[in-house]
Amino acid sequence: MKAPFIYHGQDHRWVKVSGTTLTVHVVTEQSFQPDALYVRCEPDNEERLIPMDTSGNTGRLKIWKATFPLNQDKATTVYCFKAVTTEGQWWLDGTGIFRRMPGQEKLFRYNSEYQPPEWVKHQIFYQIFPDRFANGNPDVSVQSGEYCLFGDQKPTVAKDWGAPVSEHGKDGACEFFGGDIQGICEKLDYLQSLGVSTLYLNPIFSAPSNHKYDTTDYLNIDPHLGTNEKFAELVENLHTRGMKIVLDAVFNHTSLDHPWFDRFSTRNDSQGAWKNTKSPYRDYYQFDGDSDNYVGWNGIHTLPKLNFLNQEVRSYFYDSDASVIKHWLREPYKIDGWRFDVIHMLGEGEGATNNAHYVQAFRQSAKAENPQCYVLGEHFFEATQWLQGDQEDGAMNYYGFAHPVRAFFANLDIAFAPCRIEADEFASWLMEAMAKIPWRNQLSQLNQLDSHDTMRFLSMVNGDEATFRSALMLLFCWAGVPCIYYGTEVALEGGHDPDNRRCFPWERLESRQDMVSFIKTLTALRSQTPALQSGSVQWLYAQGDVFTFVRCLDNERVICAINRGDNPEAITLPIWKTGLNQGHFSFLMEGESIDAVNGELVLNLPGKTGKILIQSL
Repeated sequence: MKAPFIYHGQDHRWVKVSGTTLTVHVVTEQSFQPDALYVRCEPDNEERLIPMDTSGNTGRLKIWKATFPLNQDKATTVYCFKAVTTEGQWWLDGTGIFRRMPGQEKLFRYNSEYQPPEWVKHQIFYQIFPDRFANGNPDVSVQSGEYCLFGDQKPTVAKDWGAPVSEHGKDGACEFFGGDIQGICEKLDYLQSLGVSTLYLNPIFSAPSNHKYDTTDYLNIDPHLGTNEKFAELVENLHTRGMKIVLDAVFNHTSLDHPWFDRFSTRNDSQGAWKNTKSPYRDYYQFDGDSDNYVGWNGIHTLPKLNFLNQEVRSYFYDSDASVIKHWLREPYKIDGWRFDVIHMLGEGEGATNNAHYVQAFRQSAKAENPQCYVLGEHFFEATQWLQGDQEDGAMNYYGFAHPVRAFFANLDIAFAPCRIEADEFASWLMEAMAKIPWRNQLSQLNQLDSHDTMRFLSMVNGDEATFRSALMLLFCWAGVPCIYYGTEVALEGGHDPDNRRCFPWERLESRQDMVSFIKTLTALRSQTPALQSGSVQWLYAQGDVFTFVRCLDNERVICAINRGDNPEAITLPIWKTGLNQGHFSFLMEGESIDAVNGELVLNLPGKTGKILIQSL
């Protein structure tokens, strides 16, 4: 039996809160005449079916409406829709329409208490690995042999800008190219012209490695990157431009060189925790009794894991007025958000016991200092449990974006094993990941094609720039916040870590103006189009190599259509499902247009092509 058309968006047109009630709308084709249509909710954890009434028509669509109570026992209210017909029943949840009642995890959800900052969904993020972006002050650059990363082993190596990085598993962490905060300051005009509005920096606090996930001082900028004063100048300059900045927080573990641990005896007072059972910092880490054995992050002994059962540790990082979290949110820095490294692994003991408690505590600490602070978590896999509103505002969206995008375009899974999915499976994956979290958190997810932890996407697709451009179109059109990894705009390639952290090839700006212009067009579209920032997602086609969806908000409609295959495809899009029978659409970048007639849009997609169509009003 063919499923009827029933659709529910989640933007302000479809969901309206008033006091202790929620009013929701759905649309169906006018020819669909169910015996009854209900919104199913659980205001007291027991099913309640609220009849929906028709409230008008638009095009070929009939509009239905119902009001029901918000849950009073919890922040999140869940709901779905049930249509009863003479042939049976149909259920609409966040992933689609089915013949049977959905499970709790697929229901639409609205969080009435915890909301992400409003500003986040309007941003275009740009991720910078500081040592590889720009060298603005050679006087502070690391010198070869200046120090060693591991006692008297692994001496620093200063390399010329743009020289190849070492192979994976060798001296990657010891190599320095001289990128610094002054270099970022000098490139702000460029970044703003590119359309970037928020910077996300990999760690910049004092640490021996170039990646700086081995912190030695959380209250000071690494001197080889700059000073606290220089960083304050950077933030002030960003804020003057209307831009924002998010810093990387590595609170799960420290460096062996941290004064608390002092593995290589650099303290003058011999009070470090290593080989010192009487150290005041011994309990800051997780030693096995009086032995030298301790818990390292992910089993890595160079990154000793902190003990959050210790009150001094809690106070230092979040549970005091002078905490690290609050320190950088205040003057003279006033950063706009924290990206918490491996936040899902933080907890008590060797594992992540009571993890939710600490994530909530980090959030509360940050929001107490700045209610508009963006709380972003790093999760390489599914992050649903952290994204219900009371913990993180958003996550680095590997599971709900980067993983399916890699599978669809590069035929690889996250472990680089072969993985090929078709367009319908791709759409299902994206919608399943979105459905599990509240709508506003969906809009605050940080979407990336690649990052400092992954192979660069262009290399993933073997240098296929047509596929690369299609994926970038998807990045800027999909729900959530787009984040560009530095160098993407000049088609920078790179393999596994550390090759994915090559120096920015500034000489390419002139020769790759085609890519720079392409990115600028996408950033301009995103920043000027509310439908791409806040609009609901509606799938129009997903079969084989081709998918098409539309983002709608009020009278705006933006269509993203992708054909990953080699062969051209002609598809007919049921644009009537958006409430439009006749309409005019312009192609972004191409100067051409097309008309929707009788509720349909006939679209020809050449092979390996992406198209963005914007409704002309």
